[in-house]
Amino acid sequence: MTIQEMIKRQQALVDAARQAGRDLTEEELREFQQLQRDLEAQPASDERAAVEAERRRICEIMALCRQTGMDPAEPIQKGDSLDAVRAAAVTYLLEHGAPLSAPARDNQGDGFRSAAVDSMLLRAGVPVERPAEGADQLRGLSLRDLAIECLARDGEGTQASLLRMSRDDLWNLACRQFFNPTAAFPAILDEAIQKSIVHQYQAVPTTFDLWTTKGSVSDFKPTKDHSYLVGGAGSFQLVGENGELKHDAPKSELIPQRKIDTYGRQFSMSRQAFINDDVGFLTEVPGMYAASAKRTINKQVYTILMSNPAVFDGVALFDPAHGNLIQTGSPPSVESMQKLMLKLLLQKDPFGEAITIQPRTVVVPVGYGFLLSQLLETREIEVSGIGSHTANALYNYRNQLTVVEEGTINALAGSGAAPWFMVGDKTHAKSIQVDYLNGQEAPTIRRSEVPGQLGYVWDIWLDWGITVVDWRGIARNNGVPLTND
Repeated sequence: MTIQEMIKRQQALVDAARQAGRDLTEEELREFQQLQRDLEAQPASDERAAVEAERRRICEIMALCRQTGMDPAEPIQKGDSLDAVRAAAVTYLLEHGAPLSAPARDNQGDGFRSAAVDSMLLRAGVPVERPAEGADQLRGLSLRDLAIECLARDGEGTQASLLRMSRDDLWNLACRQFFNPTAAFPAILDEAIQKSIVHQYQAVPTTFDLWTTKGSVSDFKPTKDHSYLVGGAGSFQLVGENGELKHDAPKSELIPQRKIDTYGRQFSMSRQAFINDDVGFLTEVPGMYAASAKRTINKQVYTILMSNPAVFDGVALFDPAHGNLIQTGSPPSVESMQKLMLKLLLQKDPFGEAITIQPRTVVVPVGYGFLLSQLLETREIEVSGIGSHTANALYNYRNQLTVVEEGTINALAGSGAAPWFMVGDKTHAKSIQVDYLNGQEAPTIRRSEVPGQLGYVWDIWLDWGITVVDWRGIARNNGVPLTND
């Protein structure tokens, strides 16, 4: 449909409801709102700007009329301005016996708040699996209309008195709700932002969580050293008839301490954002910070792999002494893959016992993904001295190995050699672990007051720490420089 056709269809829906002497049905309202979203998706132009202004006018008139019980069809069709409709709404409330001083109370409590939160998320394009009852009906509310509804329910005035207020005066009243712990408006903003943050955080395409282990700590103190027990028990011994079982004490070795830190930022919803009805701000901006938090963790993990720091035993993470480094770099091939896999398979625990770490993940810079697919999915290869129809041993690992391509490796390597890595089964052998405070993986928000800051202000933070807990679960090939050719 063209822009003109979409506008005409919206007008037809309103006219049909008016002629029938009723409000839009739920199905008609959904179609009307879908047409609005389609109009928003049109390319920017002068025509687009005019359509957007008309869309906003219709949307706000419908929300205002829904609050007061007025018929929206006539002011929409006549092209009345919002100010004119607001004045008419106040007159309508007075003429139809609306209370002027008795405050409107929220008799539905959390039901309204849940519906308001879900309506904001839906309007901003955040998926909601099971929207609260009434969420669809609230989707057309502007921030101003939502504030009026909340303030009336909280007893801060009647809808008639609140409708008389300018956006600026209403904003000042809403800001005073900041200090009221039971106020609906700031609580709805908080919950909508938090849900958006969780959604955005989970949707960020990072790769560190595909092969690192995850942990939880209860405070910011370094964890107490604890024992490494894999393979640390004595071997079983033959017991003859009526023989005696010999006592054994498991061997142990202390593994590294883990510690977390707090990372965060601060953002605010300004007076201008409220007056401009910038609902997207409440979901997009916090979501950007949530995505930044997860990308920061991702970069920190890969920075450890690239910088190869000394770990808890004083030796570099990847070092001949650890038996997990191929110093002469090369790209992935059947031979280099086998050598790197052997680095894991031949590892021993701290007590000299073989632990046979099974390779599970190949972590490579972007550019090696297709090559790895060819190496793992080809049944036969050419081998010098044997022939061109030799069985490819890597084919047997196609369902065991997961290939992870990570652009951070390319970025950190620059024009130098881009290493790649083999990671073992993390249920049996750890390498790098990401710890969170009390297992809280998504960022948390809190409204705060900042002197001199005009608007609602939120702190957003996440507590995490990254530790190399063992070198046995990961091996490195120093690689070669990559080109984009």
